[in-house]
Amino acid sequence: MEVINTTKAPLAIGPYSQGIKINGMIYLSGQIPVDPNTNEVPEGITLQAEQSCKNVGALLNEAGSSFERVIKTTCFIADMADFAAFNSVYEKYFVSKPARSCVAVKELPKGVLCEIEVVAY
Repeated sequence: MEVINTTKAPLAIGPYSQGIKINGMIYLSGQIPVDPNTNEVPEGITLQAEQSCKNVGALLNEAGSSFERVIKTTCFIADMADFAAFNSVYEKYFVSKPARSCVAVKELPKGVLCEIEVVAY
């Protein structure tokens, strides 16, 4: 088992890893829209979705993978009214159309509006 770790995505804020690679599979922890350079969260769902995707991309790259090799995502959004705006950003990155679940949740860490969890190879 290999721990995936990069400073190009937000550091884990709890007792977990940014990701794990085992037997060719990559399991990424949920990526919230924290800019790893500033530790700031951008305003609004569009910019937050964009930053979450960038964070996922940084971890995929660190693991030797890419968006094209993502097979499943789980997306969490704070308000289902943001679903269309979230999707407009998401579809630019996840062009291979992996399997996906998307749910609205009451609250996310740091009060962000979205989080993306990924399984890839």
